[in-house]
Amino acid sequence: MLKFHNVFSLNELPVGTMKMVVLENKEILISNVTGTIHAISNRCTHLGGSLVKGKLEGQIVTCPRHGAKFDVTSGEAVGPAKILMLKMNVKNEQIFPVKIEADQILVGIEAL
Repeated sequence: MLKFHNVFSLNELPVGTMKMVVLENKEILISNVTGTIHAISNRCTHLGGSLVKGKLEGQIVTCPRHGAKFDVTSGEAVGPAKILMLKMNVKNEQIFPVKIEADQILVGIEAL
């Protein structure tokens, strides 16, 4: 069963920024891309780097560890991780449904 959690108000997440929350023991990256709110898993699918510590450019977040890139609007992996000269494919990130009620951001999680 899907349960929506109130995470914070819209004014706490300006356009072009991201924050991490923990819901049901899952780290979730919440981002504001041109006024639309998106939610994906916070841990890189390569080696678990924290994406909130990375850089958000447009709708692409780059993992600070090895540079893997993910589209925060779809969770799609759009760039490989790189260690020295090696490139490693990464899996897509899990996405979570988001809704806005009044000025509050709510994120949906499957209830445990």
